[in-house]
Amino acid sequence: MYINYYNEIKETLVKNEAYKKVKDYSKNKSDLNAYYEVGKLIVEAQGGENRAKYGNKLIKEYSEKLTKELGKGYTYTSLSRMRQFYMLNQNLATVSQQFYNITWSHYTELLKLKNINEVKYYIYIINSQNLSVRELRERIKSKEYERIGYKEELEKPEVNTLIKNPIIIKVDNPNIKLDEYALHQSILENMDNFLKELGIGFAYIGSEVKIKMGDRYNYIDFLLFNVKYNCYVVIELKITEMKAEYIGQVTKYINYVDKNIKEPFNDKTIGVIICKKENKFILEYCTDNRIFTTTYELV
Repeated sequence: MYINYYNEIKETLVKNEAYKKVKDYSKNKSDLNAYYEVGKLIVEAQGGENRAKYGNKLIKEYSEKLTKELGKGYTYTSLSRMRQFYMLNQNLATVSQQFYNITWSHYTELLKLKNINEVKYYIYIINSQNLSVRELRERIKSKEYERIGYKEELEKPEVNTLIKNPIIIKVDNPNIKLDEYALHQSILENMDNFLKELGIGFAYIGSEVKIKMGDRYNYIDFLLFNVKYNCYVVIELKITEMKAEYIGQVTKYINYVDKNIKEPFNDKTIGVIICKKENKFILEYCTDNRIFTTTYELV
């Protein structure tokens, strides 16, 4: 049976435009369904209708005809994105239930990415953190996926897989060398950004949290809580290279929180050491899986 792919594509787009005028509240769903179907038809046409027209030439021809008959909005770039959209979703079976939770504007940003696991990561955080298109664009620009160091399929991420390395800390002047107090204050002034940089589900509890151990007082730089993983998080901030004594310090703070602050229904407390520079030789001998490390960059 001969299929006129151009007419099928045209009919799909016309129906979508008509539907959106009547059902404005669900126009995103209509767009996604229509663009998916158009992408599928383009792929089929490129492989079957006329192999001599395979590739860019066919999309260009369809674009010119659609623009002439339906008006603006169906450029070569737009049709190419619809084709990409269909191809992308063939590789996203594990997140297909999230299909309608993301707008077409989100997808146009995701279609620029070549790594399928990177796309899956951003789909995950768009849904879990309700990212706007602008926020998504900023996350991609900051190379967030590369900084989390997590390259496998994102099915059930753990806390450590979502802590970026390095994390970005906003300061007034990134060219000035800051002491720990000044860096601490900069984080307090931009706490919302700091929590987002750490990952998903972090909530602020306190700064310079005073705890008594024996006859001496100690101060936890930042105490957070991760609502997703139901655990307290001890943050220690250092402006030097990673040192062995930092691990011992954080271990004491973790044990204190577990004994005196954590509720029985909370999971075990974890610790994150944020340093200016890593020392892999020290980390190699740290066997405590409750402790994670990362570095920071100032912007």
